[in-house]
Amino acid sequence: MSGTPAIYNPTVMDHFLNPRNVGEVPGANAVGEAGEPGCGDTLKLTMKIESGRITDVRFRALGCPVAIASSSVATELIKGRSVDEARRFSDKEVVAALGGLTPAKIKCSVLAAEALDAALNNYAENYGGTSCSPSEQ
Repeated sequence: MSGTPAIYNPTVMDHFLNPRNVGEVPGANAVGEAGEPGCGDTLKLTMKIESGRITDVRFRALGCPVAIASSSVATELIKGRSVDEARRFSDKEVVAALGGLTPAKIKCSVLAAEALDAALNNYAENYGGTSCSPSEQ
């Protein structure tokens, strides 16, 4: 893509043009949303948690290329983690996995961590704060 601004490195462009884990998880038992009112970016994460581990995670995002790329890479980083490990997830992981972001675009990486936190809180509210799946209760 000639003319692509320098703020979009090849990793960001790859995740923007070929986003991973797009959509919604069928039978999701954890859902979280986050938004950036200033720029209009929004993110919805749906997850399936079984035996205390995130077995599937997908996203729907509306936003700039970095917001979409951040959401895509976050799903790859989150999938397979335990609930406890996911609680320690940080937007810094997203920035590192994308090969760095400009200061103006860092805010886009925060959405994934916020949506994940909301999804984990949703799971805890629905299943009593346990780390087991509904079928195990």
